[in-house]
Amino acid sequence: MTDDMIKLSDDFIAQMRHILPNECDALLEAITTTEPSVAIRVNDGRGISLSDDAVGRVPWCTTGRYLKERMPFTFDVDFQTGRYYVQDTSSMFIHHVIKHLVKEPVRYLDLCAAPGGKTTTAISALPADSMVVANEIMPARARVLHENIVKWGSPRCIVTNNAPHDLGKLHHFFDVVATDVPCSGEGMMRKDEEARNQWTPALVKQCATLQKSIIADIWQALRPGGVLIYSTCTYNREENEEMVAHIMEQYDAESVEIPVEADWHIHPAIDSPYHCYRFMPHRTNGEGLFMAVLRKPDDERRAELRAKKSKGAKAKAIPVPRGVDAWLENPKHYALSVANDEVIAIPADIAPLMPLFADLRVLQAGVTIGTVKGKNCVPSHALALSTALSSEAFAQSEVDYATAMAYMRGEAIVLPDAPRGYVLLTYHGKPIGFANNLGNRANNLYPKPWRVLSTHIPSTPPEIL
Repeated sequence: MTDDMIKLSDDFIAQMRHILPNECDALLEAITTTEPSVAIRVNDGRGISLSDDAVGRVPWCTTGRYLKERMPFTFDVDFQTGRYYVQDTSSMFIHHVIKHLVKEPVRYLDLCAAPGGKTTTAISALPADSMVVANEIMPARARVLHENIVKWGSPRCIVTNNAPHDLGKLHHFFDVVATDVPCSGEGMMRKDEEARNQWTPALVKQCATLQKSIIADIWQALRPGGVLIYSTCTYNREENEEMVAHIMEQYDAESVEIPVEADWHIHPAIDSPYHCYRFMPHRTNGEGLFMAVLRKPDDERRAELRAKKSKGAKAKAIPVPRGVDAWLENPKHYALSVANDEVIAIPADIAPLMPLFADLRVLQAGVTIGTVKGKNCVPSHALALSTALSSEAFAQSEVDYATAMAYMRGEAIVLPDAPRGYVLLTYHGKPIGFANNLGNRANNLYPKPWRVLSTHIPSTPPEIL
């Protein structure tokens, strides 16, 4: 290797030569000399689709396509409003897996969900009436997950910030559990210097121990006959094939085969009889990923959960402000309530299940449609981006690119032709958020933590969609 190549540890190279003796040189060359690919996945729930002749379509994900180069996504209004997600194509494989496995609405858990790529992929791939729970144990990462879920716009998702053990108490609740477990990150070495620097054989063993603990904690939450989607972004067998073997033996699981095309060049399991799918950069155009699907034995009788009784005295119910139900496209499909001055709309079929989450830290359930301020209700940014929004509920004001980016920077804007009061801002006819128009200026209601912080905004928008 030349001096300008990425440096890999001798221990890592020795590991790869052991498990991939005939392909090791090709893999190492791909890691050290080739550039990572760039891809996006469009939000079909918001009516976005790829044209039939879309260049660079991702073969295992109907909503994914490669880009020729990395774009300035931060300055794209479509990106900031969740009309597409920037995601490595290997991770998009879960779209194909779900489409093959799931044919009717399910309860779906993404256990280690931040930053939200695989969760939003699942939302798009699952049948329309599925319930999705996206969880992240780390608070800072959970906030990023929450932001991305809100931007994606589905009202059928619950975002939680809990340890796997806490969710494991939802006995036999989920039909599908996706576990993109913390790992040693070997599959990220091509584009992530930290992944290269932190890797040691000891880290591999530490991660494998944690992975076994996570599976043990969550297994009881999976219903009999349900499926576990196990994935990592690493190459070694200890965290991959050996972990699959552990789950098979420990829990009497069944290995599930997912049909794939030969020209996808997905690497099969290494020294394992089970169905495993490896994405490696010398074979597929993406980063390293391992995935396997395991079915839980269905000889147990499924235990149906009952709503828990509230502990202690019940809090006094706060009435929902009059008229806010009209902000929803189909208000009869939702149960509305007020909690901590926020008006929440939860799909009517999911609302009876919410008491089961009483002991969990819930960051988002359904869609927050507004915040009660005295006798008024201020519409929320989540509502503006939600598929539940009624397009007739608010006056709309179309803005140009400069105004849209000023709004997302948190600046005061002027809406000279808009009526006074709460106005839904649109860009190219699509909602981007709310402002309270006072006449000479408009109060900016864009969430402060989500503001674009760059001081330099390009004069013209990037052309991505």
